[in-house]
Amino acid sequence: MEMAYRERWRAEIAALQKILSGFDLNVERKWGKPCYTADGTNVVIIQGFKEYCALGFFQGALLKDPKKLLVQLGRVQAGRVMKFTSVKEIAAKAAVIKAYLREAVAAAKAGMKVETKPPKIPLPGELTAMFRKNPRFKRAFEALTPGRQRGYLFHFTGAKQSATRSARIEKAMPAIFEGRGFLERR
Repeated sequence: MEMAYRERWRAEIAALQKILSGFDLNVERKWGKPCYTADGTNVVIIQGFKEYCALGFFQGALLKDPKKLLVQLGRVQAGRVMKFTSVKEIAAKAAVIKAYLREAVAAAKAGMKVETKPPKIPLPGELTAMFRKNPRFKRAFEALTPGRQRGYLFHFTGAKQSATRSARIEKAMPAIFEGRGFLERR
């Protein structure tokens, strides 16, 4: 798998790689992207997106972030990214990037990790009603891994109307019986 938007951000990626080359990190290819590790622990990854190029810190939530440059994408608990749209911006922030990298490398070498706890998502009433009506479905849902259960719960509870939640549950039932997660294809 090739890194997304690699061509668009070629110069920015090169600028980030030049900064990273000054650190005692191993470069590996993970998820089709350059990933930098210390003692086998992921520290940072360079990613290309449509609107920006990013330097992703796997344990970014541990960093002090005095310049408020780190952004939390989605529901991740530990990871944070620094976004860039030009080589000029990377050059202007080079000293800050290096300071953040030193802190991230030190945290990785010390074995520090963000204590992550999966969010507790209440079961929607429509799902508990379906469980009462269909005990086999309840057993199938409970047999899913906690992560797969959370994926479905996010999907179900994301609907504002009860009818939509019920429809989503009905539609998901075959995949749940097969033990598949919400985003898993056959």
